Amino acid sequence: MAAAAAPGAVGTLQASRARLVAACCAPLVPGWRLHRSLAEGAALRRGYSSEVKSEDELRVRYLEEENRGIVVLGINRAYAKNSFSKNLVKMFSKAVDALKSDKKVRTVIVRSEVPGIFCAGADLKERVKMNPSEVGPFVSKIRAVINEMANLPVPTIAAIDGLALGGGLELALACDIRVAASSAKMGLVETKLAIIPGGGGTQRLPRAIGMSLAKELIFSARVLDGQEAKAVGLVSHVLEQNQEGDAAYRKALDLAREFLPQGPVAMRVAKLAINQGMEVDLVTGLAIEEACYAQTIPTKDRLEGLLAFKEKRSPRYKGE
Repeated sequence: MAAAAAPGAVGTLQASRARLVAACCAPLVPGWRLHRSLAEGAALRRGYSSEVKSEDELRVRYLEEENRGIVVLGINRAYAKNSFSKNLVKMFSKAVDALKSDKKVRTVIVRSEVPGIFCAGADLKERVKMNPSEVGPFVSKIRAVINEMANLPVPTIAAIDGLALGGGLELALACDIRVAASSAKMGLVETKLAIIPGGGGTQRLPRAIGMSLAKELIFSARVLDGQEAKAVGLVSHVLEQNQEGDAAYRKALDLAREFLPQGPVAMRVAKLAINQGMEVDLVTGLAIEEACYAQTIPTKDRLEGLLAFKEKRSPRYKGE
C-alpha cells in the first residue's frame, strides 16, 4: 500500500515545485506586479513629509541626495513606548502598501524616533480595554502588517537602538537585516502574559537562530542585550551606543548606502530567490534561483553593467 502511494506523493511534490518555480518565473520587469501604481507613493509623500507633525505615530522620510532611494520608517509613540496601537498598525499598513509599489525605493530602514525604545510590542493599555472577541482580530492585523513588511520586495533593515519586546522584536525579525546597539534589549516575552508570540515570532525566530535556542528563549521569556543577540545570530551587527542614541540607525544607514549602487532589479530578484529558496529543498531552491536569474537577463540594467565594465566606469542603473 505504501509502495503504491509513493508515486502519487512524488507527483504531488513535483507539482508543488513546479508551481513555486512558475511563480518565480512570472515576469518581474518591466511592469512586474510589485510595481502597481506610483499614485499611492505620491500620496504617501504628501502625507508624511520630513515636516510631519510631532503627534504622528509613524514618520516616513524619503532621503535625498546621496541617500536617494533610502526610506526611513520612524516609530514615534514616546508616551506608549512605541507600542502597536490600532492607529499605528493602520499607519504601518498604509506606508508599507505604498512602498511596495514604488519603483524608486531601494532600501527601507525601520527605526525609532524615541530614545531608548525600538518597539515594546502591543499596546497593553489599549488591549485591556478590548473585549475577548476583539483581541484575535487585532493580533491578526499586527501579524498581517508584519508579514507585509517581510514581503517588501526591497532590502529592509531594522535599527534596534533600544527596547524591542514581543511584537517589536517580531517586527525586527520580519526585516532582512537587524543591527543593534549593545545597550538594546530584545526578547519574545509573551509567555509571561500567558500567551504566545502572535506576530510571526514562533516561526521567524527559529529560522533566524535555530529551533532549540528559539524554544529556550520563548519558553523562558528571556531578554537579551545587543551583545548576546549578536552571539546567537539574532542580529548581524552590534555597536556601542553613542551620545545621540542612534548608533544602530547610523550603521543601518551605512549598510543601505552599500546597497544603493547595485542593480535595483537584481536586488529584488535576489531577495525573492533567497526567501523562496529557504522554504524548500535544495533541488527546488536551485530551480527557483535559475528562474529568478532568467528575469535579469533581458533587463537594460544588465547591459548597462556590462557596458560600464567595458568602459571602466561606474554603472548607471535605472531599475529597467
